[in-house]
Amino acid sequence: MTGIEIGAFAIAALILLIVLGMPIGLGMIVVSFVGVSFIRNETVAMRMIGAVANDSLREYLYAVVPLFVLMGLLVTASGVGKDTFDVFERLLRRVRAGLGIATVFANAVFASITGISIASASVFSRIAVPEMVRHGYRRRFATGVVAGSSVLGMLIPPSLLMIVYAVLAEESVGRMFLAGIGPGLLLSVLFSITILLMAYLSPKSVFDREPDLIHQDPVSALALAGKGVPIVVLVTLVLGGLYGGFLNPTEAGAVGALGALAIALLRRSLTRGRFWSLLVETGQVTVSVLFLIMAATFFSRMLAMSGLPNALAETLLQSTIGPYGFLLIFLVLVIVMGFLIDSISIMLILLPIALPVAKAAGFDLIWFGVLTVVAVEIGLLTPPFGLSVYTIKSALGDRTLKVGEIFMGATPFVFAMIAALAIIIAFPPIAVWLARL
Repeated sequence: MTGIEIGAFAIAALILLIVLGMPIGLGMIVVSFVGVSFIRNETVAMRMIGAVANDSLREYLYAVVPLFVLMGLLVTASGVGKDTFDVFERLLRRVRAGLGIATVFANAVFASITGISIASASVFSRIAVPEMVRHGYRRRFATGVVAGSSVLGMLIPPSLLMIVYAVLAEESVGRMFLAGIGPGLLLSVLFSITILLMAYLSPKSVFDREPDLIHQDPVSALALAGKGVPIVVLVTLVLGGLYGGFLNPTEAGAVGALGALAIALLRRSLTRGRFWSLLVETGQVTVSVLFLIMAATFFSRMLAMSGLPNALAETLLQSTIGPYGFLLIFLVLVIVMGFLIDSISIMLILLPIALPVAKAAGFDLIWFGVLTVVAVEIGLLTPPFGLSVYTIKSALGDRTLKVGEIFMGATPFVFAMIAALAIIIAFPPIAVWLARL
């Protein structure tokens, strides 16, 4: 067999192993080892796996993963998410469907200090859904808003998916973070427009009772300012230090984690047992992410050795579909895979194949990365996998709430995300102008 045929068989074997239930990281290592053994020999495969482990994980940059994960968990434990929601609830109290829009922007701010969509879904399902239901919003709408806006956690920096993409594409993590700001704001605005259109054009899909019966409880300006101070401090520490050039991504993660720890301690919301469990959870998330990165690097090198990505690039770009035809096929494939596989796994499987083609097509890889992350995040809202939806269902613990009800509530936001993809494709500066400054 030729190297290209071995590469194609390796991809098919990996998909088969995943369908059979093998963990994605382990499947990648097995397939890559066998592939390199067929292309060269077992000795080369053994040496390559050792080199990959060394090259993939020794970088100082990878310390950013546990630091941002720990910061997100500490922020969740300290109650900053509830305060963020309270601030926007007060500011938007006179806007029709204002609690829905407050949830979107609270999620956007919360995303800027966590970077994990599932954390946002878990926090705001407990905070925003009961509040919206109490004020007369339909439960399906309330859960849909939380599910939809939770995806901002993986787009607005700091973002775990942006870190994974930067590693795989060999791009700057800081530039990828900058690239997420414009699209994150765009998505927040599109979500808000979606909520307003639903509230005015189809009020029965939003409210259980007439909107004028909805009453907002008063909150003093001083209390509101007190709730906003921790949020502003954390955002300033992390994003201000990062984009001001004072901190690199790893240092920003360390400062953010320290700031989140200080807030949790000052609020007395962190016991020794709780802190230890957060450290253990941070370790578990970090090890799983780094193991997946190592496996994906091995898989990428095996494919490069086979020559399949270059052959694919040459075939696709010289055919009638052209560069943007390839881009459309790639994004559709990402969205479809999101029905069945988690976000990181999709990137680890597809990017080693797609990145060489995107580079050959002349695409800006930072712009391509933003499109990839948005498309991947659609999978958080679509059945049957829909991780954000299941997180909300689990967090609420309401037996009368059906998973299908949450999926239906999230559907308008899926269309908003597809619209965001189209806008970013049509206007690339939205994603790259900050990153290229």
